[in-house]
Amino acid sequence: MSATQLTRRGFLKASALAGGGLVLAFTVPGMRRFAHAQDATAAAAATEFAPSAFLRIAADDTITVLLSHAEMGQGIWTALPMLLAEELDADWTRIRVEHGPADRAYDSPVFGMQGTGGSTSTWSEFDRYRQAGAAARTMLVQAAANRLGVAPDALRTENGVVIADDTRLRYGELADDAGRLDAPPFDSLTLRDPADWRIIGKDTLRLDTPEKITGQATFGMDIRFDGLLTALVARPPVFGATVASFDASAAEAVPGVRSVVQVPSGVAVVADHYWAAKLGRDALRVEWDEGDHADLDSDALHAEYARLAATEGPTAVRAGDVDAALARAAQTVEADYTVPYLAHAAMEPLNCTVRIDGDRCEIWCGTQFPGLDKTNTARILGIPEEHVLVHTPFLGGGFGRRATPNSDTVVEAVEIARAAGAPVKTVWTREDDTRGGFYRPAFLERLRVGLGEDGFPVAWHQVMVSQSIMAGTFMEAFTVQNGVDTTTTEGVADSPYVVDTPAHRVDLHAPRSAIPVLWWRSVGHSANGFVMESFVDELAHAAGQDPVAYRRHLLREHPRHLAALDLAAERFGWGSAAAEGHGHGIAVHESFGSFVAQAVDVSIENGRIRVHRVVCAIDCGPVVNPVNVVAQMESGIAFGLGAALHSNLTLRGGRVQESNFHDYRVLRMDEMPQVEVHIVPSAERMGGVGEPGTPPIAPAVANAVFALTGQRLRSMPFRLADEAAPTAPAAA
Repeated sequence: MSATQLTRRGFLKASALAGGGLVLAFTVPGMRRFAHAQDATAAAAATEFAPSAFLRIAADDTITVLLSHAEMGQGIWTALPMLLAEELDADWTRIRVEHGPADRAYDSPVFGMQGTGGSTSTWSEFDRYRQAGAAARTMLVQAAANRLGVAPDALRTENGVVIADDTRLRYGELADDAGRLDAPPFDSLTLRDPADWRIIGKDTLRLDTPEKITGQATFGMDIRFDGLLTALVARPPVFGATVASFDASAAEAVPGVRSVVQVPSGVAVVADHYWAAKLGRDALRVEWDEGDHADLDSDALHAEYARLAATEGPTAVRAGDVDAALARAAQTVEADYTVPYLAHAAMEPLNCTVRIDGDRCEIWCGTQFPGLDKTNTARILGIPEEHVLVHTPFLGGGFGRRATPNSDTVVEAVEIARAAGAPVKTVWTREDDTRGGFYRPAFLERLRVGLGEDGFPVAWHQVMVSQSIMAGTFMEAFTVQNGVDTTTTEGVADSPYVVDTPAHRVDLHAPRSAIPVLWWRSVGHSANGFVMESFVDELAHAAGQDPVAYRRHLLREHPRHLAALDLAAERFGWGSAAAEGHGHGIAVHESFGSFVAQAVDVSIENGRIRVHRVVCAIDCGPVVNPVNVVAQMESGIAFGLGAALHSNLTLRGGRVQESNFHDYRVLRMDEMPQVEVHIVPSAERMGGVGEPGTPPIAPAVANAVFALTGQRLRSMPFRLADEAAPTAPAAA
C-alpha cells in the first residue's frame, strides 16, 4: 500500500487490501502538544505515515471503524463511528468497531502521540472522523459514477447505497472499485450542515453494550492462549525500597510455580495460573532495603504543606497590589482546604500479557498510551518499534492510571516475560493496585479574600501546595513553567473568580516526594473545583447573599458558566424551601472545555451524609450522542461522590495503609442518588464529557451540608462533627 501525503491535515492514498474492499487511512502529523518521545529522531518519525486504517468497507457491506483512542467506558466505541457514519451516509446496522493498533498514524492531534485522556477523544477527532466518512463517500460515489457512466453529481447516497434513478448500488459492491481510487484532498471535502445530521446529535445505543452484557467483551484480564503463564510480583512496601535478598525455596515448592525471577520492580513468581502464583508469592520471603522514605507519614506531610502555605511560592497568575487591596477590604475571609492522595481504583485491576519471540514482541494490555508503551518496550528490548505489536482490548476503567509516562505496568510485564523465557500475563491484585503508587496528589490550599462594601471580591490571594504530576516526565518541559505545573493550578489560576478580581495572586509550592503521583479523573480540577466552589459559597454567606445570586454576579461576563448555572438552578427548583431535615447546595465549574453546574439535596442519616438528588446541567458545545453525555455525567458524579464521602489514602511508616474496597471506599450502589442531567443547547466550541462531571459534586454536597447544619466541610473525605445536626446556618 503506497501512500503520498496530500496536505498537512491530509488524507492518504487509499487502496484495496488483498481481500478486496475499501481501506481508507489518514494521519494528522501536525498539532503536537507533547513530543512523542524524548529524542528528536522519534519525534521526527512521528510525522511519517505508517500503514493503518481508520475505515474498512467489505464486500458484504460491513463497515469497520478503527479507533485511534481506547474505549474505557467513556463511550467513544459509539461516538467516533457516529461521526464517520454521518458523513459516509452509512447503514448504522452495518457498523463494526475495533481498536486501532499502536501506530503513529493514530497520534492524537492534542497529545502528539497515541493516547486517550483529558476528555479529548471526541472533540479532537470531530473533524477527521467526519472527513474520513466524507472521503469514503466521495470515492464510493465516484466508483458508482464510473460504473454507470454518469457524472457524480447525478448520484445520491442513502443508508449505505448509491442511488441513480432506479439503480441502487450497495457500498459493499462498490468497495473494490472505490479502493482503487485516490482519496480526495482535504480542501475539496464538504461536510454536512448540522441541520442535515441524521446520526450526530441523536440518542444512540452503545455498540459495545451487547458484548459487555453477554460477557463476550474481551478485557485485558480475559486474554488466554496455550502456553500462557501468570505472574504476580512482590513489590516494595515502601516507595523507593529495593530488594536486599530473597528466598524462593518455599515459593518454588508450591505446585504450579514455574520460576521466581527478580526484575527491576521486585520479585516475580511465575506460575501456571493465578492461584499458584498467588500462593507462591505468599510463600516468598523477601528482605527489603527500605531506603530513605520509610518515615513518610500523612500527618507529617500535612504539617509540611501547612508550613509551605504560609510562605510565598512561584506565582501562577497575578494582577494588582493584593496586599494593599486586602488592607483596604471591608472584610476578609480566610480558610484552608485539603484533599488527600487518592487511588484510581478501576474495577479491572492492572494486567498486561507479553509474548516475546526473538526480536519481536506482542503485547495485550488495556492501556491509554499504546504508542508510548510500544516505544518504551522497544527501548527495553533493544528492538525496532515496528517489531512491537500492541493489542488494546477493552479497558475495565482507566481514570488515568493506565496512562503512565514510564509505562510501568507494561515495562514490568515485558521484563518478567523476558526473564521467564515464556509468554506471561502479569496481574496486579486489588491490594497491589491500591498500594502500588501513582495517585492523585494531595492538596492543601490557603485562601485569603478581601470583600468590598458590596460583598464582592476586591483582593484574592491563594497559596496552593501539591506535588507536580508532570515533574520528572517527558511532559515537564511543556507543562511546567517557572516552577508552576499548569495541571495543578487549572481551575484556580484561570478561574473567573480569580482573574476577574481586580487584585489577585495565586502561588504554588510543588514539594518533591517519593510518592508517585499521576493524573486522576479531572486532574487538578478534582481538587480545585471543590476548593473554589466551596469557598465562593463561604464568600456568599459572608456577604449575606444567596449562593446562586452571588455566583450570577461574579459570572456575569461568562455566559457559558451562567447558562449551566441557570439551567441547573431552574430544573432543581432553587429557592424553594428544602424539606424538613434536608439542605440544598450548588456548584458550577468549567473543566476540559465544558461547563457543568450541579445542585443537590442532602440529609444527615445516622450521622452520615446522604445525597438524595442531583440536578446536573452541562454546556459541552455540540453533542454527538446525548445519552452518552448523560451517562458520563452520572458516572462523574458517582466517581466524585465516592471521593467526597469516603476515599482516602494514608501513609504510616512509609506504607500505604489502605488495601482494598473495604478500607479504600468508593461509592456503593445503595448510596447512588437520583441524577437528572440537562444539556444546554449550544453551538459553542465542543468540550469533553468524561471528566467535567466530577469537580462540582463535592462542593455542591459540602455547600448543602452547610445550609443544613451550619458546618463547613473543608477537607475530603467529609467528616461531620459529632455535634452536627440539621440546623439552619447563622444569618450573615
